[in-house]
Amino acid sequence: MLEQSYYDKTDEIIASHGARESSLIPIIQDIQSEYRYLPPELLSYVAGKIGITDAKAYSVATFYENFSFEPKGKYVIKVCDGTACHVRKSLTILERLYTELGLSKEKVTTDDMMFTIETVSCLGACGLAPVLTVNDKVYPAMTPDAAAELIQELRSEG
Repeated sequence: MLEQSYYDKTDEIIASHGARESSLIPIIQDIQSEYRYLPPELLSYVAGKIGITDAKAYSVATFYENFSFEPKGKYVIKVCDGTACHVRKSLTILERLYTELGLSKEKVTTDDMMFTIETVSCLGACGLAPVLTVNDKVYPAMTPDAAAELIQELRSEG
């Protein structure tokens, strides 16, 4: 069960977009932006407030890969494994990040909620490969050592 403040904030978000079915996507985008994930309880709450079924709300939220029902860390690191990045050894960067953070394919977020690691098919920066992003900031021409240094920098900021 979420704290009341989550529902209060959601009410503000709904009010800013209007409580109608056509507002579902912008509403849940704002909720995810606020909490770095989409709490399932809030998706059901939104569905009730805008007059749609839970099933319809879930079908929209699960259709789009951008929505996540799992909490994410303060720093979301996306490692590109598209063709250009893959041939330039992006998987060695991913493995180094997993080692540095004690994560794996199965466990993608650190216990302290500081880091989440995701792999993506393309970041649209093939000429800069291998590439990763941290909260949408692009880091080009990465190496495993540079990725480890980046983690240390982020830890000192966080």
